[in-house]
Amino acid sequence: MLTVEKIGGTSMSALKEVIDNIIQPHKKGEALYNRVFVVSAFSGVTNLLLENKKTKAPGVYQRLANREDFRSELAAVADYLKSLNGQFGYLGLNAAVANDVVDGEMKTALTYLDSAVTMLASGYLNEGILQAAREILASLGESHSAYVLSSILQGKGVNVHLVDLAGTMDSRPLTISERIKDAFTGIDLQNSIVVATGYTKGTEGIMREFDRGYSEVTFSKIAEILKPREAIIHKEYHLSTADPGIVGLENVKPVGNTNYDIADQLADVGMEAIHPKAAKPLEMAGIHLRIKNTFEPEHPGTLITREYVSKIKRVEVITGTDQQLLIDIYDPLMTGNVGSDLQIMQLFYQHQISYTFKVTSANSISIVIWESDFNPELITDLEKQFEKVSTEPVAMVCLLGSNMDQPGLLAKATTALAKSDINIISAGVARGKVNIQFLIAREDFKKAIIALNKEVG
Repeated sequence: MLTVEKIGGTSMSALKEVIDNIIQPHKKGEALYNRVFVVSAFSGVTNLLLENKKTKAPGVYQRLANREDFRSELAAVADYLKSLNGQFGYLGLNAAVANDVVDGEMKTALTYLDSAVTMLASGYLNEGILQAAREILASLGESHSAYVLSSILQGKGVNVHLVDLAGTMDSRPLTISERIKDAFTGIDLQNSIVVATGYTKGTEGIMREFDRGYSEVTFSKIAEILKPREAIIHKEYHLSTADPGIVGLENVKPVGNTNYDIADQLADVGMEAIHPKAAKPLEMAGIHLRIKNTFEPEHPGTLITREYVSKIKRVEVITGTDQQLLIDIYDPLMTGNVGSDLQIMQLFYQHQISYTFKVTSANSISIVIWESDFNPELITDLEKQFEKVSTEPVAMVCLLGSNMDQPGLLAKATTALAKSDINIISAGVARGKVNIQFLIAREDFKKAIIALNKEVG
């Protein structure tokens, strides 16, 4: 009955609730042991170590990468971690010992980072050295939070194994999977709790491909290796039928059940239940994924499985984003010309830009990308091959569901938008009918979500 469970950074910062609601049994007969908890850094810590995920304000890594003073920034992070240690004293954490651990971790990291700066000054291997520095810095947050939680639980008499996958003092060239297998060898899971870091050191570099999604990759890898009954992600909110911040908490409910295809569709518009590349190993292994609300422990949350299809025809989630860009490529020579789309896609591939939406007509192809991925050089290259290229900031709203193939749904949705005076720039639905997409003006985004949630949610 093993479970592998991930606790997000915002939830970790509510540590008493994590212990009371998630870790300590809150219902008669619930098991205390045979569970693995993969923890993120406390809220905001990774932003300080790397860069702010939303505002892009520089952290320690950006200072180092720009050849600026990063040591004072790193010292400030150490002070912040110690202040957190002090805050958790009421839970039984020995702050003095925890502070010594922080000092030790920072001293080791600084040794590595100073060496990295020396190598950067030589002009060799800049990209590889910077990537290594980013990995080292990222690991500090998870090492700290895992230590804090495991120490508090030990003080409460819980049999805890701290599994620090950061491997700071381990020079063995292990892959991510090898390090996880090695770390769990010999642990009696049935009679203990494991607290594992969300960061895992590996020869392939967990951040090279996943960057800030690395904790979910560790979670997924552990689940893939241990084959639990269920994988669980604890968040500070439910996976809901719409964004309660837009439509109001009273107008949403937990999704309840859905499948991995819908989880992928959510990730495609930035509403991640789980990073899609972390979801794939779970899906392929047939491991069920549950999304739970840390602050509503009695609620079963939303169960994501490979096979689920709703028994009734319904829209499961209404979501979207107002951070996208429409690129329209026009050329009268496209008509009847085989290969225009291929030429465009080759340029997108060359600039490593993916898209979330594409429609075609006789003389034009319209493609939607994340605005953050925009590269002016792509437009320059497109203009060399096609008569006219234009861009327009847009929003996308989506209806998602495992069984939405019902007559009149598209008409009902477009009518709802029209009633709210929202013009549809473009629309699309793939053959599977699990995602109906509407492109609209950015200023209409919230109004569109509200209108659709009222009429078809």
